[in-house]
Amino acid sequence: MTLLPRRMVEKPWGKDDLPRPFEAFSGRSIGEIWFEPPSELPSILVKYIFTSDALSVQVHPSDEQARELGESDRGKEECWLILDAEPGAKLGIGFGEALDGEALRAAALDGSIEGLMDWYPVKRGDFFYIPAGTVHAIGAGVSLIEIQQNSDITYRLYDYGRPRELHLDQSMAVAKGGPHEPSLRRHDVLSTSHQLANGKYFTADCVIGEPAAEVHRAYDGPCLVIPVDAAVAVAGEAVDVGQCALAAAAADVAFSASGTCLLVRPA
Repeated sequence: MTLLPRRMVEKPWGKDDLPRPFEAFSGRSIGEIWFEPPSELPSILVKYIFTSDALSVQVHPSDEQARELGESDRGKEECWLILDAEPGAKLGIGFGEALDGEALRAAALDGSIEGLMDWYPVKRGDFFYIPAGTVHAIGAGVSLIEIQQNSDITYRLYDYGRPRELHLDQSMAVAKGGPHEPSLRRHDVLSTSHQLANGKYFTADCVIGEPAAEVHRAYDGPCLVIPVDAAVAVAGEAVDVGQCALAAAAADVAFSASGTCLLVRPA
């Protein structure tokens, strides 16, 4: 068993009053907590994200698009599990109607892109899968777990007037100007054990209590273990809420009797 090292990342939109179990890091504007990927699973990155202000309107490339743009061999697909949301908190994902590249660029330049996006009110237990090419923005007042390809390629289309670089040419090359597929968003996913994501790059399951036999079969190799609301043990060592561990297999995990845990592995 390996506990993954944590990295605190300060962001202008982060929070200085972090929730449990991260209170010790309050006082700084922490926007993200990264768990360094282990050598056994280098392609998957797990983060906590905390927002006191809206993130930029942004988009990520696919693997192929990243290579075409000279970035790397790995693009970025991701998914979000909402842990907490203040009243009125929302996420912007995709558009209410199709936009071509010219309309998308114009909307990014004049700021109207924010009003053209579909905005979804969120609460604990909501889940969203964000394919590469999906224009998206995380609003203020949200705490979530993000599971993603291990890539930090982000193209900003609009940043609410903050003095950060925009990437309109790259964004136009990769962005899809359409709506988000409804099957990629769900509610109340923390109420029962089930599969969260089964994409091209990673698989994620929500487990409450002891997982079913098919989960043990699916996670019979190296996997990441993320306790959500109760500690677990991996190979006899405690893994607390707010930590992420590498397990040799799900069989090495002593799950909480009624607690919720995430399991993640490469697809």
